Amino acid sequence: MRRLKCLVAYDGTDYSGFQVQPDQVTVQGEIEAAIKRITGETVQIVGSGRTDAGVHARGQVFHFDTASKVPLEKWAFILNNQLPEAIVIRSVEQVEPTFHARFDVKQKEYRYCIDNGPVPDVFFHRYADHIRHPLDLERMRRAARYLVGEHDFTSFCSAKTFVEDKVRTIYRLEVERDGQMIWVICRGNGFLYNMVRIIVGTLVEVGQNKRDPDEIPEILAACDREKAGKTAPAKGLTMWEVAY
Repeated sequence: MRRLKCLVAYDGTDYSGFQVQPDQVTVQGEIEAAIKRITGETVQIVGSGRTDAGVHARGQVFHFDTASKVPLEKWAFILNNQLPEAIVIRSVEQVEPTFHARFDVKQKEYRYCIDNGPVPDVFFHRYADHIRHPLDLERMRRAARYLVGEHDFTSFCSAKTFVEDKVRTIYRLEVERDGQMIWVICRGNGFLYNMVRIIVGTLVEVGQNKRDPDEIPEILAACDREKAGKTAPAKGLTMWEVAY
């Protein structure tokens, strides 16, 4: 039996998230079905984390165990031949049996793309949230600085978050412009349900002059979801990298 670690990218537009759900088309479901067609084995892959419906990934990681004799160097090619075009296995490597794609994670990075041009870029419409009116990036950056570090992010997660410990550490939160695209880059030790999208939604309201950047400490201290901004649309979010 071998444990394989896989790096996968996917366009999440047409999927009900990463994790298997009854009667839904999911990324995990597609991958597990592909593995069964190749090996005849019924396996359950373990992802580094969940992504919601419509969220994309460039660097999602999962592992699974297999008794198959398929050579390691052929796994990515064979899997990609069995998967839809929207899901691509970028690499496959054998790891120690103790490796765990979820529990061994040290840091994750998400990136959110905002199309801030006067008209949307048609080639980004699946991967960016279009906001036509200009955003004040300096105000957004000032607000972002308050969120870096260890905080209780209760105000910045969905009310449907059931974990009790909502303390997380953000190592990097930057707002960068590339042409008409604005990227919000968020790297931390873990994220709560909808946390990045709520952070982005709040920063957008700051950039639209609907909020003051210096409100952020009060929002954090309130531990109240109602105090933060709207949840940004799923399609702008990409799981960028997972570090072990």
